[in-house]
Amino acid sequence: MIATLQYDQLVVEVHESNTALGQAAASTFAHVVQHAVQAQGEAAVILATGNSQRTFIEAIADHPEIPWDHITVFHMDEYIGMSTEHPASFYGFMHQRIAEVFHPKALFGIHGDAPNIDAELRRYTDLLLEHHPVITVMGIGENGHLAFNDPPADFHTPDLIHVVTLDEICRRQQVGEGHFHSLDEVPAQAMSLTIPALLKSQHVLTLVPEARKAEAVRAALLDPVSEYCPASILRTQAHVRLLLDPDSAGLLHYDQIEN
Repeated sequence: MIATLQYDQLVVEVHESNTALGQAAASTFAHVVQHAVQAQGEAAVILATGNSQRTFIEAIADHPEIPWDHITVFHMDEYIGMSTEHPASFYGFMHQRIAEVFHPKALFGIHGDAPNIDAELRRYTDLLLEHHPVITVMGIGENGHLAFNDPPADFHTPDLIHVVTLDEICRRQQVGEGHFHSLDEVPAQAMSLTIPALLKSQHVLTLVPEARKAEAVRAALLDPVSEYCPASILRTQAHVRLLLDPDSAGLLHYDQIEN
């Protein structure tokens, strides 16, 4: 690790590379879920999709001690109207990259093509309330979003999952990451876990590599806490760790900070 920094209540780690970031997150994840399964017999987790999670997902394969047969997996969001067969489906991503590889006890997916969206929100809410996820592993979007909570985000909603309208920066990020060929193909709405739901877990790891996230990181850590930068709420949470690489930390001037 290059540096450990503190911004309000948030601990920020700058790792040597994206690969090192993913390995550090995987080690923490393995420790947390092992401890939870030993204590309770099972554990539930919330995992993100997307490019920021790539090295973490690769690294958890190096932890055979993870008791996947006792772990229930939730994910964070899904486009409304999208089937799991669509290559941009987050539920499909989780099925291919997590369920088929690690064989957890269960994967509870959000059904974007559910015929009744209100009923789907209630179903997923009930599952979250039943299983009490112990750890959330997520990223930050280029517009500072958490899951699909684009600015201005609701920091205080009592809901655990809700319907959101995606802003243009968020939709362009999906094109830039290769999930869609054009902006017109990106759905306008999605179902997303709320910010209180993401932060409800006892442990929260936020993984943010790459230079394209550097401005979002800078705003989250150095600008005022505001719903116009959803990730800024992380600074109020002592149970969250933000893991960066040198590219995403490039606007922090951390080399000038006393560690």
